[in-house]
Amino acid sequence: AAALGLVLILAACGGSSTGSSGTSSGSSCPSTKSLTGAGSTFDNPLFSKMFSVYPSVKCGANVNYQSVGSGAGINDLLNHIVDFGATDTPLTDAQLAKSTNGPILHVPVTLGAVAMSYNLSGVSGHLNLTGDIIAGIYLNTINTWDDPKIKAANPGVALPHQTITPVHRSDGSGTTGIFTHYLSAVSPDWASKVGAGTTVKWPTGVGGKGNAGVAAAVKSTTGSIGYVELAYVLSNNLSYAAVVNSAGKPVLPSLDGAKADAANVTNIPPDLRFFIVNAPGADSYPISGFSWVVVYKNQTNADKGKAIANMLWWMIHDGQQYSTPLNYVPLPSAIVTKSEAQVKAMTCGSSPCYTGS
Repeated sequence: AAALGLVLILAACGGSSTGSSGTSSGSSCPSTKSLTGAGSTFDNPLFSKMFSVYPSVKCGANVNYQSVGSGAGINDLLNHIVDFGATDTPLTDAQLAKSTNGPILHVPVTLGAVAMSYNLSGVSGHLNLTGDIIAGIYLNTINTWDDPKIKAANPGVALPHQTITPVHRSDGSGTTGIFTHYLSAVSPDWASKVGAGTTVKWPTGVGGKGNAGVAAAVKSTTGSIGYVELAYVLSNNLSYAAVVNSAGKPVLPSLDGAKADAANVTNIPPDLRFFIVNAPGADSYPISGFSWVVVYKNQTNADKGKAIANMLWWMIHDGQQYSTPLNYVPLPSAIVTKSEAQVKAMTCGSSPCYTGS
């Protein structure tokens, strides 16, 4: 009986082996069982699945994640409202300078594609769009679907003489960051007149809150076009375009296209603040991007810091199994290694927060 009791105790504590949270032999789980985060709507379908599973894993915790947009998530972290933020656009130098608790780490947790979705009756299949066309639509220099540039990119397609309604994000958005960095890369006109960021001054169009809000606006507005994370496009059965990449090839948004875009980016800085838009390669989908969880390097609450580190380790390892079914790209192995280094850099007092192998 005593032996059986010992076995049960070891099983409850996860035994002596490394579990899915990465805690090492003999280490105890943090007492913190509740964490809070906020930010990216791009991530929300994936995070919803991850965080529904995480409480049941070894050293897991309940995670209350609010899908409020990357801009709000960054502000909530800077104001110490949440334990972690999530963003599809890395923090700027100016944002990092606002930290009152030292350095902020960027931990890549997922990768996906931003689709150009549209609502256009009488047109079947996928339209082809170039960067010049997309920039022209959002600069208000291309106003109708039968514009000569759109017709030239879609020979043989009967395009209606219908006004285009561009839809954009109304909130601070990492998806907007990806999209506007893409437009700045392909259109000097866009770069000089509007630029890139989580919020920009839109020359035209209507706003929607979150990826869900943009998807809903496109779905309900005939003649509209909007930029939406692929998972939302597919779940809402929206039409979407092939975008001509830097190799001159029209490529549909897909897991393979985003993966190819990421694989062709080699100039990744040590702090992991980077974009992968418009990368070279015949199979690259050009409006793709990573998403990060952002945390303070120096955790003032050691127990909670360990819980955050364990959560991140699980997300970049076991949690990746939920990516593909939800139309996200599992993290490439080279990025997993870089994410591991960021997690291991977190400090809880004089010790590392992460105690796994």
